[in-house]
Amino acid sequence: RHLGYKAKQGYVIYRTAVRRGGRKRPNPKGIVYGKPKHHGIKHLKFARSLRSVAEERVGRYCGNLRVLNSYWVNQDCSYKYFEVILVDPSHKTIRNDPRINWICNPTHKHRELRGVTSAGRANRGLRNKGHAANKARPSRRAVWKRNNTLRLRRYR
Repeated sequence: RHLGYKAKQGYVIYRTAVRRGGRKRPNPKGIVYGKPKHHGIKHLKFARSLRSVAEERVGRYCGNLRVLNSYWVNQDCSYKYFEVILVDPSHKTIRNDPRINWICNPTHKHRELRGVTSAGRANRGLRNKGHAANKARPSRRAVWKRNNTLRLRRYR
């Protein structure tokens, strides 16, 4: 409930399994035609959490629903199991509820694919505020662009 779920019409919960483990680099036969720095195949980690991967998969499968949040349920040696809370933006109950009808706006389409959900924001480093987030806000790319742009102001 504290993740936004309410037992009313328009709310859906999907349970999904994501295979555990790191990300193996997809090089044929593990051969890298380059410098030794890039020879790593096995011990690489994916940039996002398995929870955000679960959100993404469910969001692609349920194209008409909006991903609200998700949580860990269980895990075994092969899989992690997550439950993803989805909202139906075309349902009258959702559209008339002032607490949740913000998700009906078109700007919230596929939040999970753009890293706007809770899990996605955590992976983008947006849990911090202030001076701790100087290199993360508003986004890593915006910070890179800001630091690498030559500004020749008229009065400088």
